[in-house]
Amino acid sequence: MVLAIPVYGQSLALGEEAIRITDFDTFGTQTNHMVVTENLDENFGYYSDTHFKQWMKKMLNDHDRAFELSVYGMAEVVAKHLKEQGYGDSLLISTFPGGQGATGIADMSKGTKAYKKFIEEIEVSYQKAKDKGWDFVVPAFCWMQGEDDIVWKKSGNYKKDLKQFQTDLNRDIKAITKQRADVVCITYQTNCLTLSKEFNENNFSGRETEIPQAQLELINEDDLFIPSGPTYPYSFVGERVHIDGISQKRLGYLAGLSVIRLLDSKPAKGLYPIGFSISGDTVLVRFNVPTPPLVLDTIAVKYAANHGFSVIDSTNTNILKKVFLKDNVLKLYCKKSPSGAKTRYAVNGIKDKSGPKYGPRGNLRDSQGELLSTTIANKVYPLHNWSYQFDVLVK
Repeated sequence: MVLAIPVYGQSLALGEEAIRITDFDTFGTQTNHMVVTENLDENFGYYSDTHFKQWMKKMLNDHDRAFELSVYGMAEVVAKHLKEQGYGDSLLISTFPGGQGATGIADMSKGTKAYKKFIEEIEVSYQKAKDKGWDFVVPAFCWMQGEDDIVWKKSGNYKKDLKQFQTDLNRDIKAITKQRADVVCITYQTNCLTLSKEFNENNFSGRETEIPQAQLELINEDDLFIPSGPTYPYSFVGERVHIDGISQKRLGYLAGLSVIRLLDSKPAKGLYPIGFSISGDTVLVRFNVPTPPLVLDTIAVKYAANHGFSVIDSTNTNILKKVFLKDNVLKLYCKKSPSGAKTRYAVNGIKDKSGPKYGPRGNLRDSQGELLSTTIANKVYPLHNWSYQFDVLVK
């Protein structure tokens, strides 16, 4: 059986600026020859915006602009797990990128050039598998898009648009593969708020948070959306738009864990708030915690004021005084009643910056990394779940 798990989105999906960590020449051997491209071969790294250019790059062995992709790390994790479960000789993982850089969601959805190419590649992969007499299924795809819509405000309702994209892709893939199982969206969360020239962390009506909030709400509300994680804990090239190669790999490993849990019928939901209440001048925030305990970590992510939390009232004032964490509940002590204010996390940062030092960020994570870690370039990285960025009106 072939499990196809591609990635789709804008430049982060294509690994733009991410110096390659994966060695294409040995990747097949490293993964027990379980990971293949859309052509069901091991010729990784030949991506372009048209089939012809992609074919030419392959013929010329042109790896120019062949960047690190999150799905390489994802596939490593899934392949290792399936081999340990005894499926090393009976399963392949097909993974490849699709989408278009510097593009809003409306211009890469159904009917567009990028979408058509993506569907055609899934169809090609399916047909190659059938020609060999193999089964073929797409359990999930990874989503990495949103930066363009934050900065340029192109989408009028990003949550609706992303759900429609998943619905369309689900329908079109099932028409090809004839599978019964729905195609799940494994979504990251974009956190590039400060790239918008209009961004103001104390602006009660700030629109920049709508895209990351929509991604979070779909994970929380819709079983066909599951998380990989937010991007703010990871290093960005030039601290701006694109996460670097090591960060692509790290986020890919989290996506891989989500795939494994999906295949095991135990889908994860990530670290995010599941309830808000008010007690006097205090906001109480309860969290879904995948691996307790919660930790306020100022080493992996540089300390942000009040650990990244804020409570903004209708006069554009941050009324938060102090943050206190106990068990899975966070207490936000305010200068006055927070009723009607917006409780936020990771809505801050320096203009034009992203990442764990100066960009929009927070210090809240779980302790999954105490149990699960990975080594990249001789350095150990714990695989914690970091809290998703949020912006919620509390009454």
